[in-house]
Amino acid sequence: MKEILIIHYSQTGQLTTILDNIASTLISNNINISRFEIVPDPDYEFPWKPENFYDSFPESFLQIPQGFHPPEEDLLNKKYDLVILGYQVWFLTPSIPINSFLKSDFAKKILKDTPVVTVVACRNMWIQAQEKMKRILAAIDARLVGHISLVDRNINHISVLTIHYWMMTGKKERYLGILPKPGVSDKDIKEASKFGIPIRESLISDDFSSLQENLLKLDAVRVNPFLVRTDERGNVIFSKWANHIIKKGGPQNPERVKWIGFFKYYLQFAIWVIAPIVFIVFLLTYLPMTPKRNREKKYYSSVSLKEN
Repeated sequence: MKEILIIHYSQTGQLTTILDNIASTLISNNINISRFEIVPDPDYEFPWKPENFYDSFPESFLQIPQGFHPPEEDLLNKKYDLVILGYQVWFLTPSIPINSFLKSDFAKKILKDTPVVTVVACRNMWIQAQEKMKRILAAIDARLVGHISLVDRNINHISVLTIHYWMMTGKKERYLGILPKPGVSDKDIKEASKFGIPIRESLISDDFSSLQENLLKLDAVRVNPFLVRTDERGNVIFSKWANHIIKKGGPQNPERVKWIGFFKYYLQFAIWVIAPIVFIVFLLTYLPMTPKRNREKKYYSSVSLKEN
Protein backbone atom coordinates (compact mmCIF):
# COMPACT_ATOMS: atom_id res chain seq x y z
CA MET A 1 0.00 0.00 0.00
CA LYS A 2 1.38 3.39 -1.04
CA GLU A 3 0.80 6.28 1.35
CA ILE A 4 0.20 9.84 0.09
CA LEU A 5 -0.27 12.88 2.30
CA ILE A 6 -1.82 16.05 0.86
CA ILE A 7 -0.83 19.14 2.86
CA HIS A 8 -2.33 22.52 2.03
CA TYR A 9 -3.72 25.85 3.09
CA SER A 10 -6.40 27.60 1.06
CA GLN A 11 -8.37 30.69 1.97
CA THR A 12 -10.76 30.68 -0.98
CA GLY A 13 -11.11 26.94 -1.58
CA GLN A 14 -9.67 27.25 -5.10
CA LEU A 15 -6.49 25.35 -4.21
CA THR A 16 -8.47 22.71 -2.33
CA THR A 17 -10.55 22.01 -5.44
CA ILE A 18 -7.41 21.75 -7.57
CA LEU A 19 -5.88 19.24 -5.16
CA ASP A 20 -9.15 17.28 -5.01
CA ASN A 21 -9.10 17.01 -8.81
CA ILE A 22 -5.49 15.84 -8.85
CA ALA A 23 -6.31 13.29 -6.14
CA SER A 24 -9.28 11.99 -8.14
CA THR A 25 -6.92 10.28 -10.60
CA LEU A 26 -4.61 9.01 -7.86
CA ILE A 27 -7.25 6.91 -6.13
CA SER A 28 -6.74 3.17 -6.44
CA ASN A 29 -6.87 0.03 -4.31
CA ASN A 30 -3.16 0.21 -3.53
CA ILE A 31 -2.94 3.94 -2.75
CA ASN A 32 -4.12 5.48 0.52
CA ILE A 33 -4.52 9.27 0.63
CA SER A 34 -4.43 11.24 3.89
CA ARG A 35 -4.88 14.99 4.26
CA PHE A 36 -3.64 17.75 6.50
CA GLU A 37 -5.21 21.17 6.07
CA ILE A 38 -3.20 23.83 7.87
CA VAL A 39 -5.37 25.94 10.16
CA PRO A 40 -3.59 29.11 11.38
CA ASP A 41 -3.97 30.20 15.00
CA PRO A 42 -5.34 32.83 14.88
CA ASP A 43 -6.89 32.23 11.47
CA TYR A 44 -6.83 34.68 8.57
CA GLU A 45 -10.21 36.07 7.62
CA PHE A 46 -11.63 35.85 4.13
CA PRO A 47 -12.55 38.11 2.53
CA TRP A 48 -9.70 40.28 3.73
CA LYS A 49 -10.06 43.67 5.30
CA PRO A 50 -7.66 45.92 3.36
CA GLU A 51 -5.74 46.99 6.47
CA ASN A 52 -5.15 43.36 7.50
CA PHE A 53 -4.14 42.32 4.00
CA TYR A 54 -1.38 44.91 3.75
CA ASP A 55 -0.35 44.44 7.38
CA SER A 56 0.47 40.78 6.66
CA PHE A 57 3.17 41.88 4.20
CA PRO A 58 6.33 42.08 6.36
CA GLU A 59 5.81 38.77 8.20
CA SER A 60 4.83 37.10 4.94
CA PHE A 61 7.78 38.33 2.89
CA LEU A 62 10.31 37.76 5.69
CA GLN A 63 8.91 34.24 6.22
CA ILE A 64 8.28 34.72 9.93
CA PRO A 65 6.33 31.69 11.29
CA GLN A 66 3.01 32.12 13.06
CA GLY A 67 0.93 29.69 15.11
CA PHE A 68 -1.13 26.87 13.62
CA HIS A 69 -3.06 23.84 14.83
CA PRO A 70 -0.74 20.79 14.81
CA PRO A 71 -1.35 17.65 12.76
CA GLU A 72 -3.07 14.73 14.46
CA GLU A 73 -0.83 12.02 15.90
CA ASP A 74 -1.88 9.38 13.37
CA LEU A 75 -0.58 11.59 10.55
CA LEU A 76 2.76 12.01 12.30
CA ASN A 77 3.20 8.30 12.91
CA LYS A 78 3.14 7.29 9.23
CA LYS A 79 5.95 7.19 6.69
CA TYR A 80 4.71 8.62 3.40
CA ASP A 81 5.75 7.52 -0.07
CA LEU A 82 4.75 10.94 -1.43
CA VAL A 83 3.63 14.30 -0.10
CA ILE A 84 1.65 16.70 -2.29
CA LEU A 85 2.15 20.20 -0.93
CA GLY A 86 -0.32 22.86 -2.09
CA TYR A 87 0.31 26.52 -1.38
CA GLN A 88 -0.69 30.08 -2.17
CA VAL A 89 1.66 32.98 -2.87
CA TRP A 90 1.46 36.01 -0.59
CA PHE A 91 3.63 38.99 -1.52
CA LEU A 92 5.93 36.95 -3.80
CA THR A 93 6.45 34.37 -1.02
CA PRO A 94 4.79 31.14 0.15
CA SER A 95 1.89 32.13 2.41
CA ILE A 96 2.42 32.56 6.14
CA PRO A 97 0.45 29.38 7.06
CA ILE A 98 2.42 27.11 4.70
CA ASN A 99 5.70 28.75 5.67
CA SER A 100 4.86 28.31 9.36
CA PHE A 101 4.26 24.60 8.86
CA LEU A 102 7.45 24.11 6.83
CA LYS A 103 9.54 25.72 9.55
CA SER A 104 8.06 23.51 12.27
CA ASP A 105 9.32 20.24 13.76
CA PHE A 106 6.21 18.57 12.32
CA ALA A 107 7.40 19.31 8.79
CA LYS A 108 10.86 17.95 9.52
CA LYS A 109 9.38 14.70 10.79
CA ILE A 110 6.92 14.25 7.92
CA LEU A 111 9.01 15.45 4.99
CA LYS A 112 12.54 14.26 5.74
CA ASP A 113 13.75 11.96 2.93
CA THR A 114 10.26 12.07 1.37
CA PRO A 115 9.39 12.83 -2.28
CA VAL A 116 7.36 16.04 -2.57
CA VAL A 117 5.25 17.46 -5.40
CA THR A 118 4.47 21.15 -4.98
CA VAL A 119 1.25 22.65 -6.36
CA VAL A 120 0.85 26.42 -6.45
CA ALA A 121 -2.31 28.33 -7.34
CA CYS A 122 -1.82 32.08 -7.56
CA ARG A 123 -2.35 35.26 -9.58
CA ASN A 124 0.74 34.94 -11.77
CA MET A 125 4.10 35.58 -10.08
CA TRP A 126 5.26 32.32 -8.46
CA ILE A 127 8.87 31.92 -9.65
CA GLN A 128 10.71 33.39 -6.66
CA ALA A 129 8.16 31.95 -4.23
CA GLN A 130 8.98 28.51 -5.61
CA GLU A 131 12.71 29.21 -5.26
CA LYS A 132 12.07 29.97 -1.59
CA MET A 133 10.03 26.77 -1.36
CA LYS A 134 12.92 24.78 -2.89
CA ARG A 135 15.34 26.15 -0.29
CA ILE A 136 13.02 25.37 2.62
CA LEU A 137 12.46 21.80 1.41
CA ALA A 138 16.20 21.29 0.90
CA ALA A 139 16.88 22.55 4.44
CA ILE A 140 14.67 19.82 5.93
CA ASP A 141 16.00 17.11 3.59
CA ALA A 142 12.78 16.72 1.59
CA ARG A 143 13.10 15.61 -2.05
CA LEU A 144 11.30 17.87 -4.52
CA VAL A 145 10.33 15.62 -7.44
CA GLY A 146 7.56 17.57 -9.18
CA HIS A 147 6.00 21.00 -9.49
CA ILE A 148 2.68 22.21 -10.88
CA SER A 149 1.82 25.89 -11.24
CA LEU A 150 -1.72 27.04 -12.05
CA VAL A 151 -2.20 30.77 -12.51
CA ASP A 152 -4.59 33.43 -13.72
CA ARG A 153 -3.83 33.54 -17.47
CA ASN A 154 -5.23 37.05 -18.00
CA ILE A 155 -2.84 39.95 -18.60
CA ASN A 156 -1.07 41.34 -15.55
CA HIS A 157 -3.04 44.51 -14.92
CA ILE A 158 -6.41 42.89 -15.54
CA SER A 159 -5.57 40.18 -13.01
CA VAL A 160 -4.52 42.83 -10.48
CA LEU A 161 -7.98 44.39 -10.62
CA THR A 162 -9.91 41.13 -10.54
CA ILE A 163 -7.90 39.43 -7.78
CA HIS A 164 -8.13 42.51 -5.55
CA TYR A 165 -11.90 42.51 -5.99
CA TRP A 166 -12.06 38.80 -5.09
CA MET A 167 -9.79 39.12 -2.05
CA MET A 168 -11.68 42.09 -0.63
CA THR A 169 -15.26 40.95 -1.36
CA GLY A 170 -15.01 37.16 -1.37
CA LYS A 171 -16.86 37.08 -4.71
CA LYS A 172 -15.28 35.12 -7.55
CA GLU A 173 -17.26 36.84 -10.25
CA ARG A 174 -16.75 39.31 -13.09
CA TYR A 175 -15.68 42.65 -11.65
CA LEU A 176 -18.00 45.40 -12.97
CA GLY A 177 -19.73 42.67 -14.95
CA ILE A 178 -17.12 43.17 -17.68
CA LEU A 179 -13.71 41.88 -16.59
CA PRO A 180 -12.98 38.13 -16.55
CA LYS A 181 -13.48 36.02 -13.43
CA PRO A 182 -10.48 36.18 -11.09
CA GLY A 183 -8.07 33.39 -10.30
CA VAL A 184 -7.31 30.13 -12.05
CA SER A 185 -9.84 29.45 -14.81
CA ASP A 186 -12.59 26.89 -14.26
CA LYS A 187 -11.17 24.94 -17.21
CA ASP A 188 -7.68 24.72 -15.69
CA ILE A 189 -9.10 23.77 -12.29
CA LYS A 190 -11.18 20.96 -13.79
CA GLU A 191 -8.35 19.69 -15.97
CA ALA A 192 -5.93 19.53 -13.03
CA SER A 193 -7.04 15.90 -12.72
CA LYS A 194 -4.67 15.06 -15.60
CA PHE A 195 -1.64 15.64 -13.38
CA GLY A 196 -2.59 12.77 -11.11
CA ILE A 197 -1.87 10.21 -13.85
CA PRO A 198 1.94 10.69 -14.16
CA ILE A 199 2.18 11.18 -10.39
CA ARG A 200 0.48 7.82 -9.84
CA GLU A 201 2.71 6.10 -12.39
CA SER A 202 5.86 7.42 -10.70
CA LEU A 203 4.55 6.46 -7.27
CA ILE A 204 3.70 2.89 -8.26
CA SER A 205 7.05 2.38 -9.98
CA ASP A 206 9.03 4.06 -7.16
CA ASP A 207 10.75 6.16 -9.82
CA PHE A 208 10.26 9.93 -9.78
CA SER A 209 13.23 10.71 -12.01
CA SER A 210 11.11 11.60 -15.05
CA LEU A 211 8.04 12.93 -13.23
CA GLN A 212 8.67 16.63 -13.85
CA GLU A 213 9.36 15.98 -17.51
CA ASN A 214 6.05 14.14 -17.78
CA LEU A 215 4.21 16.90 -15.92
CA LEU A 216 5.65 19.50 -18.29
CA LYS A 217 4.24 17.55 -21.23
CA LEU A 218 0.83 18.20 -19.67
CA ASP A 219 1.45 21.96 -19.41
CA ALA A 220 2.10 21.87 -15.66
CA VAL A 221 4.33 24.96 -15.75
CA ARG A 222 4.46 28.05 -17.93
CA VAL A 223 7.34 30.47 -17.40
CA ASN A 224 6.61 34.05 -18.46
CA PRO A 225 9.97 35.79 -19.09
CA PHE A 226 8.59 39.27 -18.36
CA LEU A 227 7.16 38.15 -15.02
CA VAL A 228 10.52 36.55 -14.15
CA ARG A 229 12.09 40.03 -14.36
CA THR A 230 9.22 41.67 -12.48
CA ASP A 231 9.38 39.02 -9.76
CA GLU A 232 13.13 39.44 -9.31
CA ARG A 233 12.94 43.22 -9.02
CA GLY A 234 9.89 43.01 -6.77
CA ASN A 235 11.77 40.79 -4.33
CA VAL A 236 14.66 43.25 -4.10
CA ILE A 237 12.35 46.18 -3.35
CA PHE A 238 10.04 44.19 -1.06
CA SER A 239 13.06 43.17 1.01
CA LYS A 240 13.85 46.81 1.78
CA TRP A 241 10.24 47.64 2.67
CA ALA A 242 9.68 44.54 4.81
CA ASN A 243 12.89 44.92 6.79
CA HIS A 244 12.08 48.57 7.44
CA ILE A 245 8.46 47.98 8.49
CA ILE A 246 9.18 45.01 10.75
CA LYS A 247 11.36 47.26 12.91
CA LYS A 248 8.32 49.45 13.65
CA GLY A 249 6.74 46.87 15.97
CA GLY A 250 3.49 44.92 15.97
CA PRO A 251 0.26 45.53 14.02
CA GLN A 252 -1.12 48.13 16.42
CA ASN A 253 2.02 50.25 16.57
CA PRO A 254 1.24 53.70 15.07
CA GLU A 255 4.62 53.86 13.31
CA ARG A 256 4.00 50.49 11.68
CA VAL A 257 0.49 51.51 10.61
CA LYS A 258 1.92 54.66 9.04
CA TRP A 259 4.58 52.77 7.07
CA ILE A 260 2.12 50.09 5.98
CA GLY A 261 0.08 52.95 4.54
CA PHE A 262 3.12 54.21 2.63
CA PHE A 263 3.78 50.69 1.36
CA LYS A 264 0.19 50.37 0.14
CA TYR A 265 0.54 53.48 -2.01
CA TYR A 266 3.99 52.45 -3.21
CA LEU A 267 2.58 49.07 -4.31
CA GLN A 268 -0.03 50.80 -6.45
CA PHE A 269 2.67 53.02 -7.96
CA ALA A 270 4.86 49.98 -8.69
CA ILE A 271 2.03 48.10 -10.38
CA TRP A 272 0.71 50.92 -12.52
CA VAL A 273 3.88 52.93 -13.22
CA ILE A 274 7.06 50.93 -12.60
CA ALA A 275 5.85 47.61 -14.07
CA PRO A 276 5.03 49.15 -17.49
CA ILE A 277 8.51 50.71 -17.57
CA VAL A 278 10.05 47.32 -16.77
CA PHE A 279 8.01 45.87 -19.63
CA ILE A 280 9.35 48.47 -22.07
CA VAL A 281 12.94 47.68 -21.01
CA PHE A 282 12.15 43.99 -21.38
CA LEU A 283 11.00 44.53 -24.96
CA LEU A 284 14.06 46.63 -25.83
CA THR A 285 16.40 43.88 -24.61
CA TYR A 286 14.32 40.97 -25.88
CA LEU A 287 16.64 39.75 -28.66
CA PRO A 288 20.02 40.03 -26.89
CA MET A 289 18.58 38.36 -23.77
CA THR A 290 17.20 35.33 -25.66
CA PRO A 291 19.90 32.85 -24.50
CA LYS A 292 19.40 33.89 -20.88
CA ARG A 293 15.62 33.61 -21.17
CA ASN A 294 15.93 30.08 -22.56
CA ARG A 295 18.21 29.05 -19.69
CA GLU A 296 15.84 30.56 -17.15
CA LYS A 297 12.80 28.90 -18.68
CA LYS A 298 14.48 25.51 -18.49
CA TYR A 299 15.64 26.03 -14.92
CA TYR A 300 12.41 27.49 -13.49
CA SER A 301 10.40 24.70 -15.13
CA SER A 302 12.53 22.14 -13.30
CA VAL A 303 12.77 20.93 -9.71
CA SER A 304 16.48 21.76 -9.53
CA LEU A 305 17.90 24.20 -7.00
CA LYS A 306 20.73 26.56 -7.87
CA GLU A 307 23.73 26.49 -5.59
CA ASN A 308 24.37 29.81 -3.88
